[in-house]
Amino acid sequence: MSINGVSLPGPDNITRVELANGIVVLVYENFAAQSVVIAGSLEAGSIYEAREKNGLANLTASALMRGTKTRDFDTIHSALEDIGADLDFGAGTHTVGFNGKALAEDLPVLIDLLTDALLEPTFPAVQVERLRGEIMTGLQYRMQDTRYRAGRAFRENLYPESHPYHYSSSGTLESLPRITLDDLAAFHRRHYGPKGMLIAIVGAVKAATAVEIVRERLAGWTNADQPAKAELPAIDGPSEIQQTHVPIPGKTQSDIVMGVLGPARKADDYRAAVMVNSILGQFGMMGRIGDEVREKQGLAYYASSRIEGGRGPGAWSVSAGVNPANVQRAIDSIVQEIRRIVTEEVSDEDINDNKSFFTGQLPLQLESNEGLAGSILSMEAYELGLDYLLHYTERTEALTKQDLLKAIQHYWNPETYVVAVAGPEAP
Repeated sequence: MSINGVSLPGPDNITRVELANGIVVLVYENFAAQSVVIAGSLEAGSIYEAREKNGLANLTASALMRGTKTRDFDTIHSALEDIGADLDFGAGTHTVGFNGKALAEDLPVLIDLLTDALLEPTFPAVQVERLRGEIMTGLQYRMQDTRYRAGRAFRENLYPESHPYHYSSSGTLESLPRITLDDLAAFHRRHYGPKGMLIAIVGAVKAATAVEIVRERLAGWTNADQPAKAELPAIDGPSEIQQTHVPIPGKTQSDIVMGVLGPARKADDYRAAVMVNSILGQFGMMGRIGDEVREKQGLAYYASSRIEGGRGPGAWSVSAGVNPANVQRAIDSIVQEIRRIVTEEVSDEDINDNKSFFTGQLPLQLESNEGLAGSILSMEAYELGLDYLLHYTERTEALTKQDLLKAIQHYWNPETYVVAVAGPEAP
């Protein structure tokens, strides 16, 4: 099946193989360009770290390419430069993700480097300290960023301390110095393993060849101590309006982040929620919120809404940057738009325009190998089915105004939400 000449990935052209040790390999052949992209994940995110060592998972993942038993830092990066390839790692809450790109003929080298980094990192002290310093410097800068501070305060109030989403996967200025080299080695030894690992390969390579390259290098990887996939604790949304202010002297702008618990990616109403969110704060000039708060009232430098999705109840939030004198007026205006969209069906024009946008955007997302690999990885990671893209258009077109109203009413109550503001005290 294709849309506008773009062949859609599906069960008939995605090769899916599960190795005996649990690694799932997904390959999509695309000979339009002589490159190949890999995208994958494994179960070693910050959900597995101790709270007092917040940032351990991210520091571990970021240090994988800093030295292995057979290659030092310079050797690793020279090997990538010699073939014009890229490979990087990063940790989120649930998983460590990795991405790489090379010429198709160099896929074996790319997988060799991936394997070496995953199985044999040495966490050299000099490199880890340099990396720790880079992360902490970035955090120090962000402590003066009103948008970042509002976002952190919002999450810390929306999610209790007992919930993994309360914390940043990057860690804090207090927790990062506590992490030792032994902590990195122990975390890697315990949590890096093949169970739950996914790798999507897209490009100018035969599927059988790609699977065999991965099998030769990773099929023998085992970790008997690797724990079961972590489960999120149950959580209730806010029962009242909770507002907090983070003072940052000397700033001329305040940033607002407000919201509620939103849908997980696998939720039945996720598609409807994403579309009504587009109408609320994404489509065109950032939807109704952008039109009303920024364009008509001139209260915000920017204003938009977003849904995180993901495995658990990610946030459904609205963000705005405003003059400190206009903070409460902007909040009130945003709430008014939310109150309107949870009590009235959207217009025919709103839903039809957004359906056209969503279906028209799909081929653009699949134009690159990176886009294809990311889509295939998401289908597997969230158990959407390899036929997800084949039915995307019809399922999008099937959404009704009632579906959208029901979805936003499920998550949003204009009388119970969390709001965080960062900036100078309002005059």
